[in-house]
Order: sequence, then C-alpha cells, then structure tokens
Amino acid sequence: MKESCPGSSEIKNPHPEDLACVFCGKINEVWSDESEIECKGCSRLIKRNMKETCINWCPAAKECVGIAKYERMMGIAKK
Repeated sequence: MKESCPGSSEIKNPHPEDLACVFCGKINEVWSDESEIECKGCSRLIKRNMKETCINWCPAAKECVGIAKYERMMGIAKK
C-alpha cells in the first residue's frame, strides 16, 4: 500500500462540524470539506472560508487524494 502525507488524512477523511447560520443563528452540520451549505432553519446559503491545504501546493495532490476530490476541492479554492 502506498503511503501518503499526514496532511492529506483530513482531506481523505472529512468530519462533521457545527456551523451557525449568520442569518438565523441555527446550528447546521457541515462537513470539513464543504465550503457552503443550505441552512436547515432559513434555507439561505451559508458560506465559509476554507483553510488552505496541501492540495494547494503539492505536486502529488491529485494522485494522493484522488482526481474527483482534488477537482472538487480546487473548485472550492478558486471561489
């Protein structure tokens, strides 16, 4: 099995987080690899800033995390 860098483990294995809606205050579950969700309280779009990850600079990122995840995450990074 090929090893990968420790920085990619959070990208490969996202986890749920709580995010309060800036419009109505409802707490929503968002996954660590999501930049926006629809609020369960008021149905408005909640966006958050994503922290920079190794996929932003690592030449092996596409191979390491997989093409689909890489392209989705890079799409987020461009927003």
